[in-house]
Amino acid sequence: MRSMASSTSNKGIAAIVGVGPKLGRSIARKFAHEGYTVAILARDLGRLSLFADEIAREEKAQVFAIRIDCSESRSVREAFEGVLSLGFVEVLVYNAYSNTNTNWQPTNFSDIRIESFQKSLAVSSVGAFHCAQQVLPGMVERGRGTILFTGCSASLNGIPGFPELCCGKFALRALSQCLAREFQPLGVHVAHVIIDGLVGPPRFQASTSQRTLVGEQQSGGGDGSMDPDALAQTYWHLHVQDRAAWTQEIDLSPCNTRFF
Repeated sequence: MRSMASSTSNKGIAAIVGVGPKLGRSIARKFAHEGYTVAILARDLGRLSLFADEIAREEKAQVFAIRIDCSESRSVREAFEGVLSLGFVEVLVYNAYSNTNTNWQPTNFSDIRIESFQKSLAVSSVGAFHCAQQVLPGMVERGRGTILFTGCSASLNGIPGFPELCCGKFALRALSQCLAREFQPLGVHVAHVIIDGLVGPPRFQASTSQRTLVGEQQSGGGDGSMDPDALAQTYWHLHVQDRAAWTQEIDLSPCNTRFF
C-alpha cells in the first residue's frame, strides 16, 4: 500500500476495485477530483502504483494503491484491512471482471475449461459479494454510503460463446438488486451500472472539470466507443443524487441513457 500525498481528506474513502487504464482509472480520478481519499485496487500493483502517482499528481489528492485478487476471499479481506485502516469507506465501486478471452472471440462451449468458468464467476460475483461484506457494516452504522457495481451487455442477455462472462455478470446483477432492496432503506445507495457498449480511451486529457459532463455526448469516437471520463461523471452523480431519486439500475449505451 502506498500513500501518494501528504494530506488526508476529511471525507470518507472511495474504494475503486478493478482499476485499469480506462473506466476504473477515470472513476478514481473523478472521486479524487471531488476531494475524496481514494483507494484503487487491482491485481497488478506495479501498474496500479503508476495510476496512483498520476491521479495524485493531477488532482493533488491522496491516493493509495492496494493489490487485490477478487477471486480469493483471503486477498479481499487483507486488501480491505488496508482500505479500512485509512478511514470509513463511503463509496465502493466494483469494476472487476475476469477476462481469459483476451481476443473477445466466441469460445465453443465444449472448449471452455471449468477452472476458467469458475474463475470468472469468482471475480464477477463472488468477489463483489466479499467486497460488499467488508464495507456494508460501517455504512449501515453511519446510515450512509454508496455501492456501485459495473455490469455490461452480458448482464442482460446470454451471448453465444461467452457463458463465463454472462453467468458472472448475471449473478452480479442479482446481487446488486438484492442488496439494494435490503440496504437502501438503511441509507445505503446500491446501484448497478450497465455499460452497454465499448469503452475507449478518454477523449480529453485536460482536468476533470473540463471533461465531458453526464448528459452530454458519451460517444463520438470513430469506433463508437464511450468516453470513460464521461461515464465516470455518471458514477459520481449516482453517488451524490438526492435519496428521493435513488435508482437501482442505470443502463448506459452510446445512444441513450435509461433509468429503471
